[in-house]
Amino acid sequence: MSLLSKLFGGAKATETAAKGEDYQGFTITPAPMKEGSKYRICAEIGKEVDGETLTHTLVRADVLDGFDDAVEASIRKAKQVIDEQGERLFR
Repeated sequence: MSLLSKLFGGAKATETAAKGEDYQGFTITPAPMKEGSKYRICAEIGKEVDGETLTHTLVRADVLDGFDDAVEASIRKAKQVIDEQGERLFR
């Protein structure tokens, strides 16, 4: 069981794959987590630095009704975090 599943009561990520996107040298992979009939905002932010891929998992308390809405919100929140923190995200 993953750490996120333990933190959020065993919720599973949805089986539907969401397409990632590049943003300012970072890779954002949305991964909304299904919780009952809703989806929690979640994304993985990655960046290659000196040949090493660094990652950060972004999880927010926000839940949305639809998967597509959660994907869009996950990408939007990840971009916001990148704009605010940049590479400090990995410290």
